[in-house]
Amino acid sequence: MAKPVTGILATQSRALDGAGQVVIVVAASMFVALCARVTLPLPFTPVPLTLQNFGVLLVGLMLGPRRAFAALVLYLAEGSMGMPVFNPMGPGGIAQLLGPTGGFLLAYPFVAGIAGWIFESQKQNKTFARAALACLLAEIFLFTCGLAWLAVLTHSIAQAFRFGLYWFVFAEVIKIMSAAALASGWQRFQKVQP
Repeated sequence: MAKPVTGILATQSRALDGAGQVVIVVAASMFVALCARVTLPLPFTPVPLTLQNFGVLLVGLMLGPRRAFAALVLYLAEGSMGMPVFNPMGPGGIAQLLGPTGGFLLAYPFVAGIAGWIFESQKQNKTFARAALACLLAEIFLFTCGLAWLAVLTHSIAQAFRFGLYWFVFAEVIKIMSAAALASGWQRFQKVQP
């Protein structure tokens, strides 16, 4: 009699755990959408300054590579269906994925996955420095994709750098440091909890 009850409880526990993971992924996609709402349009570039990248990095560091990748794929699916999750300065939907910010947006699942994978690759070494390195390498990938897409649209690498890099470097350093501080601080907090 104990075996069937144990089996039922284990099955229910797995179902609840799976449902919890889905809730976490959906919440993470909503968090990135909220970060996208904090937008500062810049008059000299079609790429606005947003907190989106910060959200993507933090989701990657906090959720790990698989869940973060899933959350950002969900985010892109929501946006491509016309849900108002992308920055409000763009046209929304598929048009936003094909516009000046498309290269950045389409890289987001990989950026979150890279940040999460690097941060989690050494479970005992989840320090600020490791988180900052994870974010830096993920951002290099992000800007490589975003600038490549801008270069295709503008037919100029120099113009792509003017539109998509120079104005953002300082803000990205702040986003990297903030995401790394929050993620490493959360890891320290978790270690001291009983």
